[in-house]
Amino acid sequence: MAEDQPNDAVRGGSPDSAVDRVADFYGAYIDAVDDGTDDLGGELRAHYLTEDFRGRLAAWEEANHADGVLRAQDVPTHWEVRYHDSGAGHLFTTVTLTWGTGPDAGHTRLAVQSDLSTKLISDIEDGGPGS
Repeated sequence: MAEDQPNDAVRGGSPDSAVDRVADFYGAYIDAVDDGTDDLGGELRAHYLTEDFRGRLAAWEEANHADGVLRAQDVPTHWEVRYHDSGAGHLFTTVTLTWGTGPDAGHTRLAVQSDLSTKLISDIEDGGPGS
């Protein structure tokens, strides 16, 4: 499926939306990792993730030998971000990553937590609704 087809939906976003910021982060981060632009991935993490979470993410990556944002060693072929819930100063989104193409493509769901006051991502966990 070509992404540049003329009848594709228009994409938009708002810097005031924590959901849009998660989508912006995952789109740019996956592009940076896929392009092999190491510095950009780190810069995106510094901009979109809380400092505390960056430390916990580094520990997860050391223990699991994988990219903690993607929870994998490879780069997904597609991503989606959906609002899930909010409360106690946090917003929760579900990120679905697609691995491969066609009927045999696999999917991973991640539960992503953002702080509403800063709109920064403060946690990523395996799973999510419908995992």
